[in-house]
Amino acid sequence: MPYFTDSTAAKARNLALYGKATQSDLVENPWSADGLASNAIDGNHDSHYDHGSCTATTMQNDPWWRLDLLDKYVVTSITITNRKDCCPERLDGAEIHIGNSLLNNGNSNPLAGKISSIPGGRSLTFKWKKGIPGRYINVVIPGSNRLLTLCEVEVYGYPAPDGENVALNGKATQKTVLENGFASNANKVFSVVITNREDSFSERLNGAEIRIGNSLDNKGNNNPRCAVISSIHPGFSSTFECDGMEGRYINVVIPGRQEYLTLCEVEVYGSPLD
Repeated sequence: MPYFTDSTAAKARNLALYGKATQSDLVENPWSADGLASNAIDGNHDSHYDHGSCTATTMQNDPWWRLDLLDKYVVTSITITNRKDCCPERLDGAEIHIGNSLLNNGNSNPLAGKISSIPGGRSLTFKWKKGIPGRYINVVIPGSNRLLTLCEVEVYGYPAPDGENVALNGKATQKTVLENGFASNANKVFSVVITNREDSFSERLNGAEIRIGNSLDNKGNNNPRCAVISSIHPGFSSTFECDGMEGRYINVVIPGRQEYLTLCEVEVYGSPLD
C-alpha cells in the first residue's frame, strides 16, 4: 500500500546508493549534471530540477529509468521523490517493475506498483510485507510523448539468501524468551518477521524487544537491540529491519512486566558470516 512521506532518508540502509542507474535517453548534454540517471541515487532529495539532482529523459514513447542493485535482493520498500519546481503531473501513471531479467530493458519484470500521482516535491513510499525479489528496479511511463523525471529513488531490503528463512535451520528454547541458535557460529541478520497470535490476547506482545548477538549473558537478553515491537495486529506479521546486525542468537523478550510470551512464527533473513 503506497503512502506519502517526507523526503527524508529512513534509518535503514538505502540500497540504491550502492547501485548503478541508466535510462532510456538523456534530455540534455551528457557532460552536464542535468538529467543524468545517477542523479536519482545521489542521496540528495533536492527536488528543484535546476539544482542538478533530478533525472530527465527526452519526450519519447515509454520512457524508462533502471537501477541495477548489482546483486539479488528482496525489496521491501521503495520511496520516490517527485520534481517540485514544475510539472509534477508528468510522473502520473508511472509503473515500478522489480525482477532479475533484462528483457525489454527490465521493463518486462513483474509489476510491483503504479504511481497515480505524487504532489510536487513530495515522496511516495511503496511497501511490500513479504518483499519482492530482484536485482533490477525499473520506473517506466507507458504511453506516447512522455517525459520521465525522478528526483530521488530509495530502495530498502536485504540480500536474497535464495529465499531462505535461516530460522528454519536453528534451534529454539524458551523460559520467558525465545532464543534461536543458528547452526553456524554467526549470521548477518537483515530482517526478522514475527507473526502474532490471531485468536486473542494479541496485545501481550506489545513492547517486546528483538535482540541479536553472540552472547548468552542474561540468556542473550543483553545483546544489542534490533527493534521494539509496538504492536502487531492479531494474526498479522510485521517485518523489522536489522541492517545486517551480526549474531548467533535472536531473542524476543518482554521487559519490565510479568507477561505471557506467544509467538506464532519467527522468520529470520540473513546470510552466514565468512
